[in-house]
Amino acid sequence: MNGLIISGSKNLFEVECDDGITRFCSIKGKILKGIEGYYNPLAPGDIVQLDEETLEEEKGQILSLVPRRNEFVRWNIKKREPQLLAANLDYLLIVTTPDEPPFRPRFIDRALAQAEYENITPVIVCNKYDLPAGKSDEFQDQLDVWEKTGYKVIRSSARTGEGIEELAHLIENKLCAFVGQSGVGKSSIINVLDNTVVLKTGSLSKKYGKGCHTTTKGTLIHLQLNEALMGGIKDCSASIIDTPGVRRFLLHDIDADNLALYYRDFKPYIGKCGFGMSCSHLGEKNCAICQAVEEGKISPIRYDSWNRIQEELRTGSFED
Repeated sequence: MNGLIISGSKNLFEVECDDGITRFCSIKGKILKGIEGYYNPLAPGDIVQLDEETLEEEKGQILSLVPRRNEFVRWNIKKREPQLLAANLDYLLIVTTPDEPPFRPRFIDRALAQAEYENITPVIVCNKYDLPAGKSDEFQDQLDVWEKTGYKVIRSSARTGEGIEELAHLIENKLCAFVGQSGVGKSSIINVLDNTVVLKTGSLSKKYGKGCHTTTKGTLIHLQLNEALMGGIKDCSASIIDTPGVRRFLLHDIDADNLALYYRDFKPYIGKCGFGMSCSHLGEKNCAICQAVEEGKISPIRYDSWNRIQEELRTGSFED
């Protein structure tokens, strides 16, 4: 039978099976063919084929992986290997805040580039929008840049409820994953979307202003969306993969020379430079991207972001 990976690590996974039973399954032979190279072979959202144990109905063995529609991956600098965060997504919900923890626009731009590379539709969810920093010109300018680039931005607050109804309607009947720094409020948003779910929420480190990890491994959660958010309609559902918070998101399988391909606002100009595909876009004569920046067709904020991230990829020295 087939089953849906809910959570797991190493060689033990919680799998929601087609027959309605949730089983704890190991990988037969401990290795799945065709997905070598990741330090975690499966992620929430994966579909697998499995056999149930004859003697213990709540256990099974994973035989193979059903080909993924997409996958979302980050480079895990500690493990020095790519880390699968989620699979088969309809949307990637990139959660940020204007403050508490501090706003990190390049975190968002890296996640956007990785989503573009994986052909996943990203949505930027700005939580804690009610904080005073949410009204600052610098923060508003950055949100405007992403919106003009074509990305959907939801301004929300788990505390006040702002934007949560819009988010609920977006994710109805979809499989989505939350990704963001520790402390941005991913679990708090889930608690508001479905008031029958109670996820542990964390506080910020007073010393560093960074979030404390409350989600320790990725988990797929089936939500019964709060009917008050759905116009009184009952039994509306969605599935969310709550991924562990990360303080730094690093790109996987994208090198410096190709980064521009995954900047949505750069793509119309790629290949139109005087030096064609050999152009570095760093000031060459007749560079179509540099010209687009000068003409206001590409935001200088996005160009600066691209320049900094591609330099990180070249040097291996990463900033927040």
